[in-house]
Amino acid sequence: MDRSRALHQPASLQRFARHLERDLDAVTASLSQPWNSGVVEGHVNRIEMLKRQMFGRAGFELLRKHVLLYS
Repeated sequence: MDRSRALHQPASLQRFARHLERDLDAVTASLSQPWNSGVVEGHVNRIEMLKRQMFGRAGFELLRKHVLLYS
């Protein structure tokens, strides 16, 4: 990462390197652990898609039925 600064890389690449350095423990853990949160992210993405589709149509009860129906 220090190399990117020494090579006069674009500001966006330098910013990316700074953020990686700031979260280095999390980045290292995410690359070294055998598990991930992909399944959870998939469920969250599905629920957000349903919410966007139903925006302005109905209240929580209809959203709840749709979420349970598509589970």
